[in-house]
Amino acid sequence: MPIRLIALDIDGTLLDSTWQLPAANRTAVAEATRRGIEVALVTGRRYDFAMPIARMFDAPLTMICNNGALVRTHDGVTHLRHLLDKDTARSVLEATQPWREGAGVVFDRPRANQIILEVIDTDDPIRSGYYARNREFLSIAKPLESCLTEDPIQVMFSGKVKAMREVESTLRTAPFANEFALAVTCYESRDFSMIDVIRPEISKGSSLAEWATMRGYAREEVMAIGDNHNDLEMLTFAGIPIVMGNAVAELKTFGWHQTHTNDNAGVAAAIEQFAFPEAASCA
Repeated sequence: MPIRLIALDIDGTLLDSTWQLPAANRTAVAEATRRGIEVALVTGRRYDFAMPIARMFDAPLTMICNNGALVRTHDGVTHLRHLLDKDTARSVLEATQPWREGAGVVFDRPRANQIILEVIDTDDPIRSGYYARNREFLSIAKPLESCLTEDPIQVMFSGKVKAMREVESTLRTAPFANEFALAVTCYESRDFSMIDVIRPEISKGSSLAEWATMRGYAREEVMAIGDNHNDLEMLTFAGIPIVMGNAVAELKTFGWHQTHTNDNAGVAAAIEQFAFPEAASCA
């Protein structure tokens, strides 16, 4: 079957290790859309944080954001929205008090007050860059639980790998663990990890499957490329799952196709090999 939908993770996949977009990836994505293949950016990023990447392409990209909690098309229309129950969010925050400095709550709001934190430390060596890039979306609530006047998209945590593993362990063994799902992204080489707490049974994979069904695509017509733990469900769903050369070790144990690293335009190589028939026939 020909490929009709390409699902691309952003960080560690589409972007290189310096967070730049390789020219070869830009060209391959543009050629795919020119051929009528739908391309979706499937990311843990918020919509507004992902859109600067989407705008680098002269093509209408679908946006599956917040690890599957939100799906919007290039025109800004929301097609799917899966919010986390605010009482569950409150329980999550109460259970993770020791890691409050790395916690935030994300809402589906136009711009202001999208991301609520308890403290913004502009000198924080781990998060200062994130604060600077997202300042217009940030607000403070003390205690953080007081912001939960409506259902959020997610509760998020970020920090050093060891601390985030402690958060993950605490939440996975919580008595209310069936009330949420966890999306974990880990960069061991940078000693940095992120955890998104989202609505139960939601993931990049579940929302990609839901969107494919809405668009009338069979899973055999879907190709997905990823590099980290939160890409597992997306890759499991796709008929053609492809793992980056720089992917975490877990993703390389499933026997899926493996492409080049993100510093060697692995996305472009995979698209050319699997989505463009003439490239495959000449291989």
